[in-house]
Amino acid sequence: MNTHFDSIADGLAENGYAIADDFLSPAEVSAILNLDTFKAGVSEFKKAGIGKDQGLQINEAIRGDYIQWLDKSTSPEAVRVYLNRLNELVQFLNQNLFLSLKDYEVHLTVYPKGSYYKRHLDQFKKNDHRRLSVICYLNPDWKPEEGGQLRMYLGDAHRDTLPLAGRLVCFRSDQIEHEVLPATRERLSLTGWMLDQLVDVRI
Repeated sequence: MNTHFDSIADGLAENGYAIADDFLSPAEVSAILNLDTFKAGVSEFKKAGIGKDQGLQINEAIRGDYIQWLDKSTSPEAVRVYLNRLNELVQFLNQNLFLSLKDYEVHLTVYPKGSYYKRHLDQFKKNDHRRLSVICYLNPDWKPEEGGQLRMYLGDAHRDTLPLAGRLVCFRSDQIEHEVLPATRERLSLTGWMLDQLVDVRI
């Protein structure tokens, strides 16, 4: 079992969010970054939108990222290492926090230089099955002056977190508003949600 699981569960129980560095090792991050999909850049990705299904809209004034949904059954081995670890985390959180999580979904994410995602909640108004948001960053040698922080709004305060390679951030999808600040370089991550129902494979 991953050594970070206890601290993630404790953070979620106490604060509604948790941050775990080195959830992926440098070698594991490197293996994902070496996939042809990431090496090809945003040409392999779709422009992300706002909303879901028929209500999906593209609005670059709100979000500027590009995504590619992962098929859990056919993902490359480098990605399956992360997906398997995420599945173990789901089981651990169910056992320790009694969350009744049933499934998860993940996409590769690219924020081009200067792009952002304005303040929002991850849970849809008409589809509230996202229980936990989970992001693992893939940005080696990230420097504070490069920006790109995840800003979580916590009551009257906020917390900024740099997108360091291997760092996992997990938080309550229905409670914590957040935004992605602009960066001076491309920003990469594995972005996903733990759900309280089963979902079809997304591509």
